[in-house]
Amino acid sequence: MFARVSLSILAIALGAVLGQPPAVVAQSATQEITQEFSKAMDAIKNYSVDKKNDAVAHSKKLMSDADGKIKELESGTATSNAETKAAMQQQLKDIKALRAKAGKQADELGKASGESWNAAKKGFGDAYSDLQKAYAKAASTLKK
Repeated sequence: MFARVSLSILAIALGAVLGQPPAVVAQSATQEITQEFSKAMDAIKNYSVDKKNDAVAHSKKLMSDADGKIKELESGTATSNAETKAAMQQQLKDIKALRAKAGKQADELGKASGESWNAAKKGFGDAYSDLQKAYAKAASTLKK
């Protein structure tokens, strides 16, 4: 029961952050984004190894959602002015590298044993946190 509640909290919190278009994310206070993300990461930390399949499925969905948000940033970049476009190109490169790292960590969740479960959760949480921060920064740049 606790794992389902944790999964729901994680889905709501991350959906609230990543479910917004770049302009809305950029308008949100950084502190608010950080708090919501922190709650989501606390939820993922509460997954026990016996709920690994739920955590893995959710991490895969988060990666798919991140792919959609990256595409939105790319579309916004394509229609932006030259100055913004130049700034965004490097940020997009960095975001794609962070996305690859988070995807690898999501894969590691699926391979984790009971002994490595906590390290795998932390690895995914850290990588996804870096991706989220880079996304928020890029969305802010694109809004300018």
